[in-house]
Amino acid sequence: MLARRIFLAGILAGLVAGAFVTLVQAVKIWPLIAAAEVYEKAAEPTPADHAGHDHGAGPMAAAEWEPADGAERIVFTLLANILVATGFGLLLSGGFALGDAYGGVRIDARTGFFWGMAGFAAFQLAPSFGLAPEPPGAIAADLLSRQSWWVATAAATAGGIALVVFARRPAWKLVGGAAIVLPHIIGAPLPDHVGGSAPPELAAQFVAASLVTAALFWLVLGGFGGWLYGRLARST
Repeated sequence: MLARRIFLAGILAGLVAGAFVTLVQAVKIWPLIAAAEVYEKAAEPTPADHAGHDHGAGPMAAAEWEPADGAERIVFTLLANILVATGFGLLLSGGFALGDAYGGVRIDARTGFFWGMAGFAAFQLAPSFGLAPEPPGAIAADLLSRQSWWVATAAATAGGIALVVFARRPAWKLVGGAAIVLPHIIGAPLPDHVGGSAPPELAAQFVAASLVTAALFWLVLGGFGGWLYGRLARST
């Protein structure tokens, strides 16, 4: 029954949060992406710029696939958001089960909101201090380096928050605080120079809108997931 509760709460919360965040993105994020893509395409070299410069790509070189504008892009974005939200929903639901079983935490919508806030802090807010959300055309460091730092920062922040909140000994709470701070002392991988094709004002709007959207996503995921998990727990 516990496994059924975890999976049901996580999957349903993921469906709701994924659909919700897609709607918010359509209103707040997609127009900013479209505007940034205009600047990005304007900054791209023209065929004349490449004349006489064969970089060895060969006949197999091709542009990266991306969904077409309109219904195709909406459907693929919705599916991607639901997939990501379901993964995070299952992670939160598993945390609910551990808190319920070993910490005596009553799981409900209010508790879920707090867990959602912690998820936002770990997976969005903390990494954004080093790697802010980037609009199309932004100059960025090596992809693997950025992904590695993001994963390490998210894991350290999540573990640090858990120790600060649940550990009983002050020493472990200090370890948790150090884990939260350590990735930022090490520093995120940065490009040789900053900038991009989009104007700074547009990039700033994109960062703010992305973080607000992420916060709403985690509140919905945590709140609805906590409410559903608690309801399922009380009905069994």
